Amino acid sequence: MANGIGGSTPEQALAKLSNMTTGYSAPAKEEYEQRILNAQQIMKRDGIDAIYLNAGTNLSYFTGTHWYASERLVGAILTSDGELTYVAPWFEDSTLQEFMELDAPVATWHEHESPYDLVINLLSNKLDSNVSLAVDESTAFFIVDGFKQSAKAANLNLELINSKPVTAGCRMQKSPKEIALMQRAKDMTLEVHKAVASILKPGIATTEVVEFINLAHQAVGAKGSSFCIVLFGEATAYPHGVKHVQYLEPNDMVLIDTGCLLHGYNSDITRSFVFGQPSEKQVQVWQDEKDAQLAAFAAAQLGQPCEVVDIAARNFLTKQGYGPDYNVPGLPHRTGHGIGLDIHEWPYLVKNDKTLLAPGMCFSNEPMICIYGEFGVRLEDHFYMTDQGPKWFTEPAHSITDPFGYSA
Repeated sequence: MANGIGGSTPEQALAKLSNMTTGYSAPAKEEYEQRILNAQQIMKRDGIDAIYLNAGTNLSYFTGTHWYASERLVGAILTSDGELTYVAPWFEDSTLQEFMELDAPVATWHEHESPYDLVINLLSNKLDSNVSLAVDESTAFFIVDGFKQSAKAANLNLELINSKPVTAGCRMQKSPKEIALMQRAKDMTLEVHKAVASILKPGIATTEVVEFINLAHQAVGAKGSSFCIVLFGEATAYPHGVKHVQYLEPNDMVLIDTGCLLHGYNSDITRSFVFGQPSEKQVQVWQDEKDAQLAAFAAAQLGQPCEVVDIAARNFLTKQGYGPDYNVPGLPHRTGHGIGLDIHEWPYLVKNDKTLLAPGMCFSNEPMICIYGEFGVRLEDHFYMTDQGPKWFTEPAHSITDPFGYSA
């Protein structure tokens, strides 16, 4: 094999990788404070008294406190005046204090007590008898229902609304620090892609490749892969794969989609190429995929609605005889998604997303071509919007037999 596909052992490929995270730190306390101010502005504009931030990426984004959601309520209440209060089980108080980036009081509850009553009492004490509460859109229903029942029992007139105007309103446009972290995470994953392509050989199992990718991400400084999809042959036609293990055969299409986290920020890159000699059809479909990706990128202009990017990719593919719309052979899903602390977040590159493209927005660009029963091609790179327009985080793949441009 040539052009970086095959020819190396896993040991040789791992030995060439090194830690790429030196000098990259999480956002500073000042950035979290600015995020709180930004949230306050939107809350006051929209007449929102307070927002509930549940454990997860919204809590992390606004406070720097990393905590996983579970059946126990852990979160924070932020008022439109900027007053922050964490809410957690009493036995987690000391641990939560360790994780805090922004210091604030912690309202605690014991295991036999109601955390929902605690939140409602907090709101009653801070605000009047009529409260507009924006609830983190990722919050589980049982928590929202708990708020409703507790408010009813306390005779609090509680209006529950979706927090998306605040959360998405702040998070959609990334700061230079966030973009730098995402750029490095994507640089790391691209090196992993190069390494994994080099270890491919006839008969290798998809499970072996997944294990290697995890080790390779560790070698470049991540804790491991945040996710991994490896597909060979016909299985490449199905966007999120098949349940059975595949074994690589000569002239198979290969699809590898993986990413990692750097201080919570995601990478997510897909490469498709042929292991061996591609057929004329494989070459043509691969090129159509790349050209659709480029058409999407060209359409991503400041002030345009997000949907124009999806429409541009889909229109190009329709002219080549695919589709139309979501029909296959063709593109059965949206062209791209926003990315940041969540691997899929707002806004989306899909028809009917009217969000206007603005500096700091970050997206995947992956208008996959699926030919069920034969093969598929997905080329996924990400771009972000600058004051001058779109800019690639990673450059698109070079060719079906030289995905990383070694012969360019």
